Amino acid sequence: MILDEILAHKRIEVAERRARLPIRLLERQAEAAPSPRDFAGALRAPGVSVIAEIKRKSPSGGELRPGASAASLAAEYAANGANALSVLTDAHYFGGSDQDLADARERSGLPALRKDFVVDPYQVLEARAIGADAVLLIVRSLAERDLVSLLALSRALGLAALVETHNADEVRRALGAGAKIVGVNNRDLDRLVTDPTLAPRLRPLVPRDVVFVAESGIHQPAQITELLELRVDAVLVGEALVKAPSPGKRLAELVAAGRPTAAVAAARES
Repeated sequence: MILDEILAHKRIEVAERRARLPIRLLERQAEAAPSPRDFAGALRAPGVSVIAEIKRKSPSGGELRPGASAASLAAEYAANGANALSVLTDAHYFGGSDQDLADARERSGLPALRKDFVVDPYQVLEARAIGADAVLLIVRSLAERDLVSLLALSRALGLAALVETHNADEVRRALGAGAKIVGVNNRDLDRLVTDPTLAPRLRPLVPRDVVFVAESGIHQPAQITELLELRVDAVLVGEALVKAPSPGKRLAELVAAGRPTAAVAAARES
């Protein structure tokens, strides 16, 4: 299974990074990093907020936008209505880097999620040190106690945590651990099959005071309109943007579809 392979590789990578930069030095870098931006607040804007993703390749999609400049893409996203960024920092499977996140965040002025496969507290400190505003925690890849402790560490460092789930049981685990932002990934990370109906079906399980994010398989404005009616707070969109001839134009179309009409806005507030 590809997720198991990625996690195994990530544990080796973290051990190598820890050997190069001891945790006490990393902690100093984290303390000196810029203050985090309000990632959760950005996702609570009226309508459906868009987390625009920066990635060059993926195990499921292959080469998506090889050689893309993270800074240029981020600026284009910011100019076309993105509420936040998701930046892949995994090099081996996704062609990303920590520098991509730093460059994208600086160029865009938007809060940025470090999208990586977190298996160790060291990576949360890394995220803070490179200037991330949020981290991704995948329920399927973490034991219960680890999820709880990583959430606590994220909060202590001022970082938001997007807690990613793939089924009803994982949603319940995320909420039980105290997640304040719950994402449902429509793509199964084991089989790499995408079901865009998954997030809408699981939406009722997440309370209104928890930010709900639909991830993957979102390509069309009509999908955004449907999610708006279901009171989805945000979507994370990657391949639909990075594969588009004009990522900014494509993003603007999706953003427009997520703007609430007066009637929908009133219903969401009730």
